[in-house]
Amino acid sequence: MPQSKLPSTRGRPRTITREKIADAGIEIGLPQITFVGVAAALGVSHMALYKHVPSLEALKHLVAEEIFTRWKLPQASNPKRVDLQAYMHVFTTSVREFVKAHPGVTPYVIRRLAATPAMLEKIDAHQEHIAQAYGISKDQSRWLLATVTFFCISAADTVYSAARLEPVIQSDLTAEETEMEEEFLQGVDALIIGSLAKLDCAGKGLK
Repeated sequence: MPQSKLPSTRGRPRTITREKIADAGIEIGLPQITFVGVAAALGVSHMALYKHVPSLEALKHLVAEEIFTRWKLPQASNPKRVDLQAYMHVFTTSVREFVKAHPGVTPYVIRRLAATPAMLEKIDAHQEHIAQAYGISKDQSRWLLATVTFFCISAADTVYSAARLEPVIQSDLTAEETEMEEEFLQGVDALIIGSLAKLDCAGKGLK
């Protein structure tokens, strides 16, 4: 009686998707991303990855865009209870946590020329949302959010990058990071108050 043929042990080629590439890149971290590293994480050859992403810079842009896309911007769900000043503090906390969680993402979100169309669309939608929620113009919303965001992203990146430089022991790192965060938050508070005051002085009637 002839023996039955054994099933092949070779599986189907792994499917490479944008989401899987982004997941691998986020896990590795933008500063450490390499083609070989992402390919290894996906269980494919780096040549197979090249068929989906043409260059290392394109790979970093893909990961940065996905990081930004997944960032859940806080919404103004109850403007009558949470005024614009309070909302801006919620927003800046989200910005700080975003930068802290994703080292290396700052150049891709702070430079307009580096932002992808999907990122710019998300920014525009958020500006429109805040304008409608608080009864301000789109130009006011754009100026306020852009001003505060630019400072928060650049300052937070500086804070966490500096805090990670050659720590002696973990307790020293934690203490130094906490101290710099406190100074950062004081600067954010002053910036929010000053920005809203500037809009008030322009006769925009914000509180």
